[in-house]
Amino acid sequence: MFDWLGWRKGWPLWRSYRLNAHIKNDVEQIFEGIAETRRQLLLDWADEQWRQMDQFVHQVKSAGLLDTAHIVQNSSKWDACFKAAYIRAADSTEIFMLDEQNQVVFSTYKKHIGQIYEDNEASIGPGLKYARADATGKRCLYGPYLDPVTLEIGPRSSSFHDDVTLMFIEPMLQEGRYIGSLCCRIPNDVLGDLIQRESGHVYPDSGDNYLFMAESKLRPHLQPGTALSRSRFEDHTFTHGENLKDGVTTNWGIVSVKEHTELELMFTDPATGELHPGVANTIRNGSNLFAAYPGYSDYRHISVIGKGITFQLPHCPDRWGMMCEGDLEEVYRVRSIGWRQFKLHSLFIGLSGIGGAALVYALSGSAWSAAALAAFNIILGLVTADQLQRRHHQRVHEDLQRISRFIRINAEGQGDLTQRLEPSAFAQDESGELAKWINNMIDSLEGIMLKVQVATVDVMNNQYQMRTSTETTQVTTERVNHKIGSMIHGIREQLEDLDQAKLAADHMRLTLQQLEASATEQIDVARQEVERIGCKMTQISGTVKDTNRTILSFMETMQDIYRALAAIDEISAQTNLLALNASIEAARVGEHGRGFAVVAGEIRKLAELSRSSTEDIHQILNNITTAADTAARSIHEGDQVLAEGSTLVQAAAQLLQSASAEDSQRTQVVDQVVRLMENIAAISHKNRSTSAEVETEMMALLSDMMHVQQSSHNVEAITVFLQQIVGQFQLTHSEKLLPPDVIVDVDWRNG
Repeated sequence: MFDWLGWRKGWPLWRSYRLNAHIKNDVEQIFEGIAETRRQLLLDWADEQWRQMDQFVHQVKSAGLLDTAHIVQNSSKWDACFKAAYIRAADSTEIFMLDEQNQVVFSTYKKHIGQIYEDNEASIGPGLKYARADATGKRCLYGPYLDPVTLEIGPRSSSFHDDVTLMFIEPMLQEGRYIGSLCCRIPNDVLGDLIQRESGHVYPDSGDNYLFMAESKLRPHLQPGTALSRSRFEDHTFTHGENLKDGVTTNWGIVSVKEHTELELMFTDPATGELHPGVANTIRNGSNLFAAYPGYSDYRHISVIGKGITFQLPHCPDRWGMMCEGDLEEVYRVRSIGWRQFKLHSLFIGLSGIGGAALVYALSGSAWSAAALAAFNIILGLVTADQLQRRHHQRVHEDLQRISRFIRINAEGQGDLTQRLEPSAFAQDESGELAKWINNMIDSLEGIMLKVQVATVDVMNNQYQMRTSTETTQVTTERVNHKIGSMIHGIREQLEDLDQAKLAADHMRLTLQQLEASATEQIDVARQEVERIGCKMTQISGTVKDTNRTILSFMETMQDIYRALAAIDEISAQTNLLALNASIEAARVGEHGRGFAVVAGEIRKLAELSRSSTEDIHQILNNITTAADTAARSIHEGDQVLAEGSTLVQAAAQLLQSASAEDSQRTQVVDQVVRLMENIAAISHKNRSTSAEVETEMMALLSDMMHVQQSSHNVEAITVFLQQIVGQFQLTHSEKLLPPDVIVDVDWRNG
């Protein structure tokens, strides 16, 4: 009967449950509503984060910021784009960009820039690996996981803060190639704030909504049943009893956490060490509803009841679970008005029976008569009280229960505002008045909702027209900007070419100036050398002429020598003839002429010797004449060569003179070209400055268009959100609000 609770704990809980067993169906509906509402909150919240990521990606692509290699040049654009996204994402504490090597290249938190994420489970490695596993890229909601950067940055929208993190990862592709990821960091405590909704707790003393891991695909080591969200009982903020930071006392030890609930606590029953039945059955069956006695044991080993569900957030490969629980004691602590009045009636009946018995006994002295009267009065009183309680239950308790059920359905945000309480079904008392005022409140609420619905339709239509107009204007502006960008790109290339040509011309001018200076020096030296050579050649020519004259004079002297030799030959011949005659005369004289004959012989020898010497001299003179003729011819040829050399020297001097003049003209031409190119470069720089101003204005126009479009998207999102809220209620004539010719098309997936 008392199952695992035991008699001491089981009896009070069993008694509370039995007294309120009739509300079991209501309790089940309450937990079903709580679980579904929280699940839808999480799904809508995740969709909203991805929608904001869509807008961010669209803005990055529109601004042409996909090239992470030029972040420094476009730092102002990156900064403006990231700041705008950061302002829109109210729950995020950082938005950053990773390149292909998983290095942070830009971030709203500047200290984070430069960090490289390794491919391991200690960081977002598994999430990045999942995002880039597919050729088309896959979004990934990764976490919760521990990240010290989250703790360092600090909280933004969450009331609690620690280092447990959720990371939204958007892979970026360019021409089918992965180039990096856009990441949005959100503290995990935001989820705790979403699902706890402290002001909306039906069971404020015990109700706890918490997340746990049902099946982890990205981190297989994360066991099912691991806590993924903060518990209300983590510290003293939400409870005045024991808490997990100080320790929750059980008969099997103290359950506590050192830092935080997430990833540190396993939802096990301390008595068994196994996952407690609520979490275990939810993981096993996909959902679990238990609203009857004796409930099941939670991680504090107390009796709880509630609803467990499993779900997947958008683009999260892991399957999560959520428990919406309440303590059995608090849930069935309800004591109806009829029960309290029945106890009060019973008290008065008992006192009346005892008083009547005492009076009879005092008057008659008969104990039996007194006891019989007391018993009669008590039985009659109890029957009367029971009948009164039943009638009271029908008239009061059931009326209040219907009102409570009607209000509860609408309080969960899924109400049918077309329904009303039927006043005739209630008594004409306070409950009837309450039903009328509730109907009046529902009428007012429906009227407000109808007005909101009409307003949202008008806003949506205007937003649709404005978005169409801004998109058309944006396309035109982008096309003009593209043309201007192409023109500026051409001007930049032209300026680069002009700069290169100017540099080349400057270099050529310097080179020509150097060459001119060097050539002038060389020409001057050459001219001096030529002049000196001319002088030398003139001197040589004079010397040659003198030599020629000397040779001619020598030739004339040789002729004189020839004439003298001819005379000597003639004298020698005569001497030889005289000697011969003398010899003949001496021979004829005889002995007396012998001495004279000797002298005559000697004279004849001398004449022969003189003739022989003269012949030798003739031979030598012939040789000298031949050599002199040759020298004369050579000197004549040399004189001609010297004449030609002098002519060439004069021509060389003239060429050197003209070359010097041409170098001066060439330098003047180069100077004119350089000046012309400087003027062109100045005009091009002015054009570039003007084009840059035009480009700046166009970028500002594009930025304004983007802001208008983003504002339009934001208003559309708000309108859609309002329509979703209003759409949760069934309204009278709501189907007539949209005319058939108005089409509102909102596709957030395409930004």
